[in-house]
Amino acid sequence: MVKREDDYQKRRAHLASLSDEELRARFWALTGRLVDPMLALAKENTTPAIERSVLLRMGFSSLEAKALVDGCMERCLLGHGAGHVVYRYARHEGLPIREAGLALMSPEKMDEAARLFGGEA
Repeated sequence: MVKREDDYQKRRAHLASLSDEELRARFWALTGRLVDPMLALAKENTTPAIERSVLLRMGFSSLEAKALVDGCMERCLLGHGAGHVVYRYARHEGLPIREAGLALMSPEKMDEAARLFGGEA
């Protein structure tokens, strides 16, 4: 039988002098260091599925949303948000949102939208 060498007392030596409140504060500080990068990723990045979901809520069908997201991905616009691309193009062209989105399903119009964001067509 293998005897376990328990080094718990050695590993906790640096924490032994801390009060419960100090331990609690240390726990939450360490937790923040773990979670903050994940929160930053979620705030700063998106996925095609999220962008399709946004477009669905804007009134586009799933097939229309897929085509719009694919067009945005091909032109590296997904980071701006597919809904934002449609909205900005609609505002630029003076069109209702739905009409603008349907127009953007054309590659030429999506190229034009890319230029609105400083991209090359």
